Amino acid sequence: METSRRDLLKMGAAVAATGLAATAKSDAVIAQTASAQAATVPADNRLRLVSYAAIGSDSPKLGVVPANGTVIDVAKAAQAAGQTLTYDPTSMVAFIEAGPAAVDQLRAIVAKAGEGVPLKDVALLPPIPKLSRNIYAVGWNYLEHFEEGKEMRDPNQKIPEHPVFFTKGVHVLNSPFGPIPYDPAVSTLIDWECELAVIIGKKGRNISEADAMSHVFGFTVINDTTARDVQTTKHGGQWFKGKSLDGHGPMGPWVIPASDLDPSNLKLQLRVNGVIKQDASTKQMYFKIPRIIAELSSGLTLEAGDIIATGTPPGVGHARKPPEYLKPGDVMETEIAEIGTLRNVIQALA
Repeated sequence: METSRRDLLKMGAAVAATGLAATAKSDAVIAQTASAQAATVPADNRLRLVSYAAIGSDSPKLGVVPANGTVIDVAKAAQAAGQTLTYDPTSMVAFIEAGPAAVDQLRAIVAKAGEGVPLKDVALLPPIPKLSRNIYAVGWNYLEHFEEGKEMRDPNQKIPEHPVFFTKGVHVLNSPFGPIPYDPAVSTLIDWECELAVIIGKKGRNISEADAMSHVFGFTVINDTTARDVQTTKHGGQWFKGKSLDGHGPMGPWVIPASDLDPSNLKLQLRVNGVIKQDASTKQMYFKIPRIIAELSSGLTLEAGDIIATGTPPGVGHARKPPEYLKPGDVMETEIAEIGTLRNVIQALA
């Protein structure tokens, strides 16, 4: 285990003991964890887009994280380069809506930008800090995950011929390094799900598979954190509530544009306290991204900035023997190679 991860695990217990902190304290925790993340920024030239804020502030800014582990303020860099932006530089969705020309312009701006601010000195927010629409999600999209859960559902259930869709409410959104709220009065069976998230870049309805990838802006990491007892034994077995507890959707740490990343064979790994629980590849997806977008958009309009969580591989805690669940003090790491890593402490409500 590398030094930065070991140090983070030691940090976890201390962070969890504090309770759900006030905004300034939470920002400090995020910044501390971001310091560990800085050491794992991939050494490549991909455009890593972030939403971030100054410590103690709730005003988001749009930034870019180069391989040196700093954050370049898009608005300031554009001003220094004498470039006029056609979008609000505090809004990731506005940037997405500005289209490929905005991405090309930003690459040129960043190429001329000076040194950014160290990651440890800012708070990374979810890439889209405030959602106006639910997160779309796909269930049972890895055959091994479907198989591992067969003892807990109708034995006659077959792998569906079409993707299984559900949504997560907007308040699930959490930062890449934010604490995951743990309220035993609501659920004590909190589980992990490492997933690749697709971010839609262009509005569309009845999108064909052939045209689907042209509607993708980029990719990020999401954890579909789930209250299994709420999901499976309450509300008629309908998944929405168990998937939608506040703070149970950490996402980030940044967005990689689709032009910079091939999502077809990315390694996914989920660790709890440094122990690997999920270890797979996106090539194992049963329904590939174009099929997911085509089926989801059939009669249903997708908007720029919409998020689709594409399903989780095998290794979830609920299907283990005996079952395993997250508890206060645990550190959950959700990693997708070539994108980045989420690190979230499970934190009991005060």
